[in-house]
Amino acid sequence: MKYFVVHTYTKQEKKVRDILVKTIDKENLGHLFGKTKIDEKEEYNVIVPTEHITKFKKGKSAPDQEERRMYPGYIIVEMEPGEESFNLVNSIPGVTHVLGTKKQPTPLDEKEVAAILEQIKSGSDKSRPEVPYKQGEPIKVTNGPFMGFSGTVEEIYPDRRRIKVIVTIFGRPTPIDLDFFEVQAI
Repeated sequence: MKYFVVHTYTKQEKKVRDILVKTIDKENLGHLFGKTKIDEKEEYNVIVPTEHITKFKKGKSAPDQEERRMYPGYIIVEMEPGEESFNLVNSIPGVTHVLGTKKQPTPLDEKEVAAILEQIKSGSDKSRPEVPYKQGEPIKVTNGPFMGFSGTVEEIYPDRRRIKVIVTIFGRPTPIDLDFFEVQAI
């Protein structure tokens, strides 16, 4: 069995996956598709690559967790290459085609599959912060000892969820290190 990339309509990836899994069972074609055992339950290898993002909204005190598609408009399916399996996948509503030529879809290389699966695993293990500010953006400090001061974003440290801001104190530009929660865009 090989992995193939299936092009879908954007924002329809999970719906396509669910319909494909139901159709495989309904048509009794499970032998053409790869399975994995997860928590005493077998599931088909129909993968929607996603990662978890910690989103900081401007002016909000707590971050939101969000699941984001890594490859919008694409899912990965493990299946036996053949006309029957390709026709089944292409018949699903929301699927445009299996990547490759019209007559011969192209399977993913083993290294590509391993890299994508590792990327998915690392994306779900730790959430990646989304940076709500840009370098040079004017901000206002909303918390802490520098509350009320205004300045500009000098540096951004997304892993630590902190930014370096240049504020003017006593007529001198002074760098201060602040948390994403302590500032608000002007």
